Amino acid sequence: MKKVLFVCLGNICRSPMAEFIFKDMVKRAGLEKDFYIESAATSDEEWGNDVYPMAKQKLYEEGIPFAKRRARQMTRADYDKFDLICAMDLSNLRNIDRITGGDPDGKVSLLLDWAGEHRSISDPWYTRDFDAAYNDIVRGCEALLEKIR
Repeated sequence: MKKVLFVCLGNICRSPMAEFIFKDMVKRAGLEKDFYIESAATSDEEWGNDVYPMAKQKLYEEGIPFAKRRARQMTRADYDKFDLICAMDLSNLRNIDRITGGDPDGKVSLLLDWAGEHRSISDPWYTRDFDAAYNDIVRGCEALLEKIR
């Protein structure tokens, strides 16, 4: 079983969108039993909060199933638990490194690295551009699934 963790700053926009998008892709591919997928934050700012309403709206518009969840902060134990940790931006990478104490096993990457684009996914909390974030996340998740297969 491949265990994938998506990480952003607050775990209310980008990382839960990636979690639900990737879960949907995996389900449509008939690979649900082969994956365990979660998301987390690098900060505790939104701890316990559900997915941001505009992120939920975008998932709804795109037909991506989602469920009520609570934001949580990534821990050092997550590094051992997950096979792949996909960050949404460069700041997340730095914070993941601080949380884990390094990446000796090469598990951590930017999500868009999988699509051959070494760049951040803009935070729609600040930009309000949930369409752009969604499109980037889909591109990264599609490439990730293709590479894992």
